[in-house]
Amino acid sequence: MATIDTSTAVTTDLMATMNSKKSTAAAGSVEEETNKFLTLLVTQLQNQDPMNPLDNAQLTSQLAQLSTVTGVNKLNTTLETLKTSYQQAESMQAANIIGHGVLTAGKDINLSKSASLLGVDLASAADSVKVVIYKAGKEVHSIDLGAQEAGTLPLGWNGSTGELDAEGKNVVLEDGAYTFEVVATRGGTKLTDATSLMYGSVASVSTGASGVKLNVPGVGSITMADVKQIL
Repeated sequence: MATIDTSTAVTTDLMATMNSKKSTAAAGSVEEETNKFLTLLVTQLQNQDPMNPLDNAQLTSQLAQLSTVTGVNKLNTTLETLKTSYQQAESMQAANIIGHGVLTAGKDINLSKSASLLGVDLASAADSVKVVIYKAGKEVHSIDLGAQEAGTLPLGWNGSTGELDAEGKNVVLEDGAYTFEVVATRGGTKLTDATSLMYGSVASVSTGASGVKLNVPGVGSITMADVKQIL
């Protein structure tokens, strides 16, 4: 029959741990979880059946479990600390772009005083890229950008249609809201990884449970990851 000597160094250390002056552990902390585990283990040792005591293998197994639980809890604590530090750094970075223009996924154009900004984001190179602009669902202009490498390309549009009126002057559309789409092809096949980018100016930054958000009038609330380019 396997026996265990309760006067061994391991048991003595466990008893000393539990009988030492206790400090109050924060709820959910690694220390609190460790104290719970040790309390259960020492109680088990003190109340074990003398005719069928806990053998060394069982004790070693439970100590290994304690080590694993403690390690996981410490890892979780470390990750939470890193998450907090990351959010703080992201908040500082976001605050630095208040008042700056950004390009993010979207199809809206705001033509004001015959000036507007938009953009194209290509995940892969294209043989042909065109920006087609619409007013109330009707095509009013098309910009041919030719072949383009992968990346983000900001564009300016002054409302010009590229056409001339009866007096030979360039036709410029009135200010207002427009939409556009990006048509990119490679080898005659339309690409699905071409994204239209709309422009907005960052007005403020907010931080909450969902992380750091940039508040962009006319665009909405976006994350730093949504920003394709800062202008």
